[in-house]
Amino acid sequence: MLKKSLFLLLILVLTACNSQTQLSHSGDHVYTNALINSSSPYLLQHAHNPVNWYPWGEEALQKAKKEDKFLIISVGYSACHWCHVMEHESFEDTAVARLMNEHFVSIKVDKEERPDIDQIYMNAAAMATGNTGWPLNAVAFPDGRPFFGGTYFPKDRWTQLLSYFVRLKEQEPEKLEEAASQITAGIQKMDVLGVNPNEVTFSADHVDEVFANLSANLDYKKGGLDRAPKFPMPKIHEFLLQYYAISGEEKALKAVEVSLDEMLAGGIYDQVGGGFARYSTDAVWKLPHFEKMLYDNSQLVSLYAQAWQLTRKDAYKRVVYETLDFVERELLSEEGSFFTSLDADSEGEEGKYYVWTEAEITEVLGADAAAFNTYFNVSAKGNWEHSNILYQTKSHADLAKKLGMEESDLTDLIARSKPKLLETRARRIRPGLDDKTLTAWNALMIKGYVDAYRVFGEERFLQTAKRNAAFLQEKMLREDGGLNRIYKDDVSSINGFLDDYSFTIEAFIALYQATFEEQWLFEADQLMTYVSEHFFDVSSGMYYFTSDQDEELITRSREIPDNVIPSSNSSLAKGLFLLGTYLYKQDYIDRAEQMLNNVYPDLQQNGAFYANWAKLLAYFAYPPFEVAIVGERAVELRKELDEHFLPRMFVLGGKDEGKLELLQYKRVPGATFIYVCQNKACKFPVEEVSKALELMK
Repeated sequence: MLKKSLFLLLILVLTACNSQTQLSHSGDHVYTNALINSSSPYLLQHAHNPVNWYPWGEEALQKAKKEDKFLIISVGYSACHWCHVMEHESFEDTAVARLMNEHFVSIKVDKEERPDIDQIYMNAAAMATGNTGWPLNAVAFPDGRPFFGGTYFPKDRWTQLLSYFVRLKEQEPEKLEEAASQITAGIQKMDVLGVNPNEVTFSADHVDEVFANLSANLDYKKGGLDRAPKFPMPKIHEFLLQYYAISGEEKALKAVEVSLDEMLAGGIYDQVGGGFARYSTDAVWKLPHFEKMLYDNSQLVSLYAQAWQLTRKDAYKRVVYETLDFVERELLSEEGSFFTSLDADSEGEEGKYYVWTEAEITEVLGADAAAFNTYFNVSAKGNWEHSNILYQTKSHADLAKKLGMEESDLTDLIARSKPKLLETRARRIRPGLDDKTLTAWNALMIKGYVDAYRVFGEERFLQTAKRNAAFLQEKMLREDGGLNRIYKDDVSSINGFLDDYSFTIEAFIALYQATFEEQWLFEADQLMTYVSEHFFDVSSGMYYFTSDQDEELITRSREIPDNVIPSSNSSLAKGLFLLGTYLYKQDYIDRAEQMLNNVYPDLQQNGAFYANWAKLLAYFAYPPFEVAIVGERAVELRKELDEHFLPRMFVLGGKDEGKLELLQYKRVPGATFIYVCQNKACKFPVEEVSKALELMK
């Protein structure tokens, strides 16, 4: 626990007054700081603050050491609403800037560019105050050891906090040193995970136990986890779909359908333009935090596509198509890469781009407005801050009945209304775009497009995925076999982190499954070899988040629990299992099993934050079917198989036998055979998909 001085500091911070001062941006740039040469849109937003910001780097660290000043490490991202608020209130204020410049060296960090730095100081904030999120603001010694961390502070609290540290440095510096030592030691222990020496054979009972514990935390009325705010967490629902398919447990399917139905009806879904906001601030998905992130939408495309494959709900297919339309309209670059995010704010107001008055809708839609407004709870008074968020509270059938319309007629009315409103909305001042490309998030989007292609058969989805994969190969893959993380303005930079590799490996495996082009498997394997050389932690059997080529920070972290994005270790473990199965590399499968064994005690107790690990657990408990299709009709038969939800199917094949061992000696001239195999043993080949499905029961 932190000592009394830090406890008193926390009381000071939490009890300070709430008055706020907001300054508007000046059209003339009176100030320019060292961020002006950054590629990050987030850092560039602060390049004309009076605060003398530096990017993370040796220059700032040496300046702090030379001048004996503390570091302020302020972390955020371009689409972060409260980051903008704190900038306007504090970092544009000359009095605040004077305090920061005189006594501190201030560093701005884009968390999407440097998630390694973000994680260290997020952990510091968790230990110091228990408050985590963005903006993240930490105060540290020149060597980077933090003694305080928190999130958003109004201007008066921020200045009181900094003034307190200035006084403490002069009068009782030993208290800050003690706090830094305790927090740093705590951070270094937070993600330590040793090798679990207990041998275990994962079984159906283990999977059942994980589901039972996870189920207790699910909201079966409104979906998602039983809490507010609500974040989409796609890997939870992918596991639930997988669990339903292997166990027949109806509660698992119900949890998925409730979640997906409520999200697509809620304000978190952009009813006019498609795509999902980052999270809902309430417990019913109504009030979104309006920023739109590539990583959410990529994963939700995969989830809704899989759910349609199982349920055939028309609304799920519509959401996939609308979301991909949004991605291509708003986030796809001319080079074939995907941009990172859209801001929550426009014209300085959160959500202004997305909300409507009743009068605006009536003017655009005319005679259709009354039914549209009823459908989406639009009123003259407004359903949110004198405006209206579009969301449903009744089913389509109930609304048709209420309006005295046929369901098909109401469907047509909504379908013809959305493009009119989208056209009108496009004339508004748009939210800011973070136009950098992140390797990891682009890989997630490749997977989303591939999943949509395999489910719906749209060739354009596959072509978009392949174009993006070619972009990663050309722009992000280095000659030494490593990946860079960032691309902007024709410059590829920042050594890749583990998620850049693990998500790209999964994306390339998915491309193989969709095309039977073996190059994708072999490129994934080359990346895995690079990861094993530069990221593996022999002492734990897990993988570091940073390469051994990266600069040394106060700790070298490992990312293990899943969250709104799966952890890089769980993703890599799945990649090891998949590649091990396809390439007959038992050492890969053994390593994945050891990683799973290491985390199993945590997975057992807290499945919500180990859901991607749970998917891997199901692979070990229910060995997958290796379905090899060889012959001229291989792609055609793969498409037939993809009409079914088959989470245990690892498909492979081609017109000829290729280079994969399982395909050898399976080509029969004039015929296309399907071989259903398990643990490298194949059943008698069949020519019809229906018979292959029987063999997988």
